[in-house]
Amino acid sequence: MMDKSDRRCRNRVEEAKAKARPELRGEYGWNKLNYFMNFPVAKELVKDNVKRINCRKMSHEEFISKYERPSVPVVLLGAQEDWKAAYKWTLERLTKKYRNQRFKCGEDNDGYSVKMKMKYYTWYMDATRDDSPLYIFDSSFGEHPKRSKLLEDYSVPEYFADDLFRYAGEAKRPPYRWFVMGPARSGTGIHIDPLGTSAWNALVSGHKRWCMFPPHTPKEMVKVTKEIGGDQRDEAISWFSHIYPRTRLSSWPAEYKPLEILQCPGETVFVPGGWWHVVINLDETIAVTQNFCSVTNFSVVWKKTVKGRPKLSRKWYRILKEKRPEVVAIADKVNLSQSDGLPASDSSSDSSSSSSSSSESGSESESANESDDKQSRKRRSGSSPEEGAKRRRCESPHSAAKRSDSNPSR
Repeated sequence: MMDKSDRRCRNRVEEAKAKARPELRGEYGWNKLNYFMNFPVAKELVKDNVKRINCRKMSHEEFISKYERPSVPVVLLGAQEDWKAAYKWTLERLTKKYRNQRFKCGEDNDGYSVKMKMKYYTWYMDATRDDSPLYIFDSSFGEHPKRSKLLEDYSVPEYFADDLFRYAGEAKRPPYRWFVMGPARSGTGIHIDPLGTSAWNALVSGHKRWCMFPPHTPKEMVKVTKEIGGDQRDEAISWFSHIYPRTRLSSWPAEYKPLEILQCPGETVFVPGGWWHVVINLDETIAVTQNFCSVTNFSVVWKKTVKGRPKLSRKWYRILKEKRPEVVAIADKVNLSQSDGLPASDSSSDSSSSSSSSSESGSESESANESDDKQSRKRRSGSSPEEGAKRRRCESPHSAAKRSDSNPSR
């Protein structure tokens, strides 16, 4: 029999679910597909084929030349060394410290945030049997007097520290950092990050499964349609159930074969701008992720910002002219009428509240910026590696950085 505390937790969870995904109302709406029982979450199934590099053994200049400038995804080892999050971000400690703090776990149909207290959400993580569970993807934690303490527990990796969007100001720049936490089967539907920004995702605990596609991949090849996905078409679990099996067929074009990653604790994924990506949690995960604009990708981001966020671009330009004149020189040379070669941002989770993407400002219109005070900005969520090496990597999150640069798929 459920005690009073459990009943309160269940009621708060049901309230949040009703707001976040009203289309799933009903006795079996959230678990009618029975993914809890029949969706495979075994780490051994991931065809990991993305290289690992040790941050301590590669300079920033080498990283730019080998990965950022040519737009090549990679997994970083050693980027989380000395992070307090390694021991502070456990379910037990987070529940104790942020017990009554409310974190965003979805959006309602009007774009307003759906939030849940940490104590209720961790109860939900342990109890849920939902097909695609609610997922904490909170971009405002850094602005809150108590939740902002999370900022003290991590630091931006050196490769990504020079984020030019910081000159636009915290109040005006698009959402860019998220505290991310969720149970198995939660995740981020297939999407491209907005405004041409790149991203990094640092996993503190648990395991994430990624698939990534190059920018020129046709949208219709990677999106789940209403016909096959129904009300869950925007969810990561629907993508892995319906689209991923197609990518394994011999008929799938070689030029659109996905990169696959089994992200383990202590690993940080670099996502170049324009790349399609979808992520699902294989167990309980806690992570932090940020989008950024560097000098390397500035010309693309600038062009998309001028087009999609003209008011923001004008303020940004004025400040850059004072603070970073060498960057303004790049902006002045950008041909705004010429294609940048990247597709427009596309968020599979615009209509989904339980799977949030790694960049929440999926709308590139100026109106989205003007309405931020009233509502949340819309979200835009090879060969097999040696299994023994994979297990060692995943079971020793921070010792992995001590090994030399490696590619587990070769």
